[in-house]
Amino acid sequence: MAKRILLIGLIFLFVFNLAAPAYCDDALRKLGRGISNVLTFPFEIPEQARRVNDTDGPVAALTYGMLKGIVMSGIRAVTGVYEIATFPIPVPRDYRPILNDPEFLFEEMIG
Repeated sequence: MAKRILLIGLIFLFVFNLAAPAYCDDALRKLGRGISNVLTFPFEIPEQARRVNDTDGPVAALTYGMLKGIVMSGIRAVTGVYEIATFPIPVPRDYRPILNDPEFLFEEMIG
């Protein structure tokens, strides 16, 4: 009986959490961001090297760009796991993304 009440409570919490206020992100977008970050974090290394190459040249891309990519891939992976684990909870406020540059790794290429 206690398991059934707990299950109904969790379903209730999940369903009512999806009804987000207007102009805010929602729980499903947060979950999608988290899954995207977990799947794409290894690509952060060549992406950061490419960005540094575009601004500072190939030598900087091979040194600073690679190191920046390694750090950012770790940040993207940890952020992804955090967003997956906490997707039904509106933290940060109104489900805003933690990473903003970019929110999704390949959004600059696609959009």
